[in-house]
Amino acid sequence: MRVLAALLLCAATAAQAQDPHAGHTVAPTPVPSEMDMEVSAPEPAAPPPASAVGNAPAPAPPTDHWADRDFPPAEMAAARANMMREHSGSFAQIIFNLAEAQFGDGQTGYRWDAQAWFGGDINRLVIKSEGEGAATLDSGEVQALYSRAIDPYWNLQAGVRHDFEPGPPLTYAAFGIEGLAPYWFDVEASGFVSTGGDVLGRLMLSYDQRITQKLILQPRAEFNLSAQDMPAQRVGAGLVNAELGLRLRYEISRKFAPYIGLSFDGKTGTTASYARADGEAPTATRFVVGVRSWF
Repeated sequence: MRVLAALLLCAATAAQAQDPHAGHTVAPTPVPSEMDMEVSAPEPAAPPPASAVGNAPAPAPPTDHWADRDFPPAEMAAARANMMREHSGSFAQIIFNLAEAQFGDGQTGYRWDAQAWFGGDINRLVIKSEGEGAATLDSGEVQALYSRAIDPYWNLQAGVRHDFEPGPPLTYAAFGIEGLAPYWFDVEASGFVSTGGDVLGRLMLSYDQRITQKLILQPRAEFNLSAQDMPAQRVGAGLVNAELGLRLRYEISRKFAPYIGLSFDGKTGTTASYARADGEAPTATRFVVGVRSWF
């Protein structure tokens, strides 16, 4: 019996050694209360003292001259004044919009349309000239105009025009507007009043369609009008004539661009009757070769 009791005591001791929780009482897990689960709100920030409100200095206003932050302002002011002197001077340009030979109706003719100007961005003196002929000069004129810019795209012009041909020389007061219309159309609209009270008008439109950076197709239209018959100048009332042209030029440089094209010139009404009486055709289609240049 003593041996059996010793064996039972040893087995119990080994079981307690293998079970770490043997002989221990597990305490119940405490359940947090509602007060423990509440999250405390942060303490509100203290308001600034009343003496500091509205007394902070204002920031420096922005300026156009940002470089003055990095360079001496006096030196930058001198540089800006020098730049204004360099860019507000007088300039000049001579441009031949048309300088061409014309082939058609069994004869060779010529035509020019040129202008020169001298002045600044706002005020300029402008000289314009245009004409055409074959064996002799058929028509030719020159204008001297004062031009003033009224916005970045348009100029008002006024001055005098003098015609050499056709008929006896005649002088006009000239006025008009020229510039760049929306969609990049070049527009010239002019009116003329002669010393004898004759009234003429002219409208010219052109557009440069770039095919490449150097190859440009230019449609061009010019309409001349008269308020009365002028038999000595072989001009009738109404639409005197319309010239429609299509020229393809290649800019070897921006200053020199040869071109080829077609030009149609049609006289209407009484002007066409004058042409027939003089043995001329009222309409003509010509192949043209020329150069557009400026310097």
